[in-house]
Amino acid sequence: MAVRPVLHYPAAVLKATADAIDLGPAATQLCADLVDTMRASPACVGLAAPQIGVGARAFCMDVTGHPKARSCHGLVVLLNPVVLETDGTHVAREGCMSLPDFTGNVRRAQTLTVRGIAPDGKEHQISADAFEARALQHEIDHLDGLLFLDRVSSLTADLFPRKRYG
Repeated sequence: MAVRPVLHYPAAVLKATADAIDLGPAATQLCADLVDTMRASPACVGLAAPQIGVGARAFCMDVTGHPKARSCHGLVVLLNPVVLETDGTHVAREGCMSLPDFTGNVRRAQTLTVRGIAPDGKEHQISADAFEARALQHEIDHLDGLLFLDRVSSLTADLFPRKRYG
């Protein structure tokens, strides 16, 4: 397990579609590194493999304690996730570890259901809403080579410099 550097845009791996990943020791190690890196990053609620330079379909997420979370499945680590269903839309502000200087208004599904495989081989299906649904979509976008910038309606009206505190 290790904390890895988080890549910033325009790193090429961030704009490439990630490959499916097979279960095994390499996937287990990658997932452990994702969790370690997420936990070591203040205010981070999710991290995808491309953000640490690995073009694999894996991510981790944990919205526990976030004030905007309604549903909360605790620590989620999924390989090869697939969105099964979405409903409704909502625009809200997002940030990203790979675009540390900006936030943006992004329209996302309000609820969704995702299926994927945990590193131990068990299949999981997660239905989420509100902030947790947004975080899932954000991480899955990373696996498809998309950044929140790709979902902002207007770079002039919906993109903002990140506020720094302290």
